[in-house]
Amino acid sequence: VQLQAFGGGLVQTWGSLRLSCAACGSTFSRYDMGWFRQAPGKEREFLAAIRWSGGRTLYADSVKGRFTMSRDNAKNTVYLQMDSLKPGDTAIYYCEADSPPVAILSELRRESTFDYWGQGTQVTVSS
Repeated sequence: VQLQAFGGGLVQTWGSLRLSCAACGSTFSRYDMGWFRQAPGKEREFLAAIRWSGGRTLYADSVKGRFTMSRDNAKNTVYLQMDSLKPGDTAIYYCEADSPPVAILSELRRESTFDYWGQGTQVTVSS
């Protein structure tokens, strides 16, 4: 599967952005999906994940209550709604895909679980 994230940009503190990730090349509905980010000089960080069916989601504590992940299997797209953004959210954001779906939801916190990722999209939050 090929993934392309878009929707990043420059936003002020407490602003919002919605990221999208479009998938092509395979049966999207068979993939668990995740969002990660990487800031300069830091390791890639788990943010959120969603089951192939869309029925379960998982969030990092750092974004819980501010970020919402969803998917539209008919459009082969996942979304990350980001609200109350802070300068510490500045990073490149990546979407990633895993197939076959994992047995335990918490496995989606590990980047090593995912098999595919695409080019990220830059999010910059100004103070």
